[in-house]
Amino acid sequence: MVTRFILVRHGQTEWNLVERYRGRADIALNATGREQARRLAERLAGEPIAAVYAGPLQRTLATAEPIAAAKGLRVQPLMGLIDIDFGAWQGLTEAEAEARYPALYGLWLNRPGEVRFPQGEGLEDVRRRAMAAVRDLARRHKGETVVLVSHKIVNKVILCAVLGLSNHAIWRIDQDNGAINRFEFQDGQWLVQAVNDTCHLR
Repeated sequence: MVTRFILVRHGQTEWNLVERYRGRADIALNATGREQARRLAERLAGEPIAAVYAGPLQRTLATAEPIAAAKGLRVQPLMGLIDIDFGAWQGLTEAEAEARYPALYGLWLNRPGEVRFPQGEGLEDVRRRAMAAVRDLARRHKGETVVLVSHKIVNKVILCAVLGLSNHAIWRIDQDNGAINRFEFQDGQWLVQAVNDTCHLR
């Protein structure tokens, strides 16, 4: 039986506006992000959603809550969907990261799959834990549709995995705040149906 996934990126935060590396920093949605969450809930209200899972940080939980409430469900926090641990980069802007870690910053732009952030994670760590969570949900929700609310890098890594791409391909996949991605799992195979859908935000 097929398991259908609706993978969502959380709504906007103030750190998104200045492109700070967010990682495990527990930042709230701003007014735009809250409106994006409301529109997501409207967009998905007609879907036969059986469960809503989200990373445990408040920006993902607050994005997931209106979606779940519209279906009479509760959000289920899931550690596998937590943002990448940027370690020493957390809170830095891109310019600050480039100035302090020029070699690593260049590697991040060109060979991101080879990067492990100081005191943090690498993309393979993210892929291992995120896909373990997704595969577990595929087994538990056969014949159902589930919503996953996560983060930019995590979503990109999940999409690379289900598309059969290496982690180096993350810069070839866009993920806007409040975006919807769709894929399904059946008979050991992944099928991707939509990436970075933001029609509901226009």
